[in-house]
Amino acid sequence: MTRPGPYRNGDLSFGRVDRGSSELLHEQVAAAIRRAIADGEAGPGQRIPKAQDLAAVLGVNTNTVLRALRLLREEGLLELGRGRSIRVTGTPQQVAMTDKARELLSFARRHGYALDEVMSLIRNLAGEGAR
Repeated sequence: MTRPGPYRNGDLSFGRVDRGSSELLHEQVAAAIRRAIADGEAGPGQRIPKAQDLAAVLGVNTNTVLRALRLLREEGLLELGRGRSIRVTGTPQQVAMTDKARELLSFARRHGYALDEVMSLIRNLAGEGAR
């Protein structure tokens, strides 16, 4: 993602998405929000701007932002309330853990490992730590 800004929206700063990147737009948006949380610009319990405002700042369609927000909700980083309320529920440490897990899965896929094989490896490693 390029950062020609900084563009600010409330307490969060973002760069615009890179339309020339092979990374999907909603993934770029999710990464920008993750980065803002990891950098401490928004912490647990704090509200972030509504999707329409984020879309305008990032230069993308509101539906792209909504897709990114749903992804972050599934990761446990955001809570999407009624109306337009969006609250941070994750911590910078959780963002870091999510990033590392994503990195591991990407590495595993590039080397031909299936998700169940990665999970089995993690379970085995976790079992070793209990000994």
